[in-house]
Amino acid sequence: MRESDGRVAVTVQRTAGAEQARDAAGIYREVQRSVAFREVRRRYRRFVFPMTAAFLGWYLAYVLAAIAAPGVMARPVAGALNVAMVAGLAQFATTFLLTWTYARHARLRRDPAAMELRWAVTMETLQGGVRPQRLAITAGQVREQGSPQGRGEIR
Repeated sequence: MRESDGRVAVTVQRTAGAEQARDAAGIYREVQRSVAFREVRRRYRRFVFPMTAAFLGWYLAYVLAAIAAPGVMARPVAGALNVAMVAGLAQFATTFLLTWTYARHARLRRDPAAMELRWAVTMETLQGGVRPQRLAITAGQVREQGSPQGRGEIR
C-alpha cells in the first residue's frame, strides 16, 4: 500500500506467541513478502536486466563483426590502430561506465530503501511485541525541488 508521502507500509503479521523470539527464517520470509522488499527487488531488476542485455548485445556485436567482417575490423583508423582495436578498447570503457552507472543507481535508488527496510526489521526484531503491527517504510528517497540531484520526485 502506497501512502501519499512515498512511504510503503510493511504489515507485520503476529501469531499468538508474538512475545517469543522468532527464528531467522521466519523473519526473512516475512520481509520477503513485504511490499518494501518487493520494491527494492523491482528497482534492482529494472536496472540490471536491461543493462545486462545491452552489454551482452554490444559484446556479441563485437565478436560477430570480427567473424563476419574481418576486412572492416582490420581497417586502419590512425597509424597501427585499427577498428577492431578501437572497438576492443571501447569494450573496456563501457565496462567501467556500466560499473559506475550500477554503483550510482544502487547508491541513489536502492540502498536507501534497503537500509530503511533493514532498520525497520531490526527494530521489530529487537523490540518484539512492543512495536506497532504495521511499520511504514519509505521505498525510496524523496528529493527536494531545488536539490541538484533530483526534481522533487520519489526515486
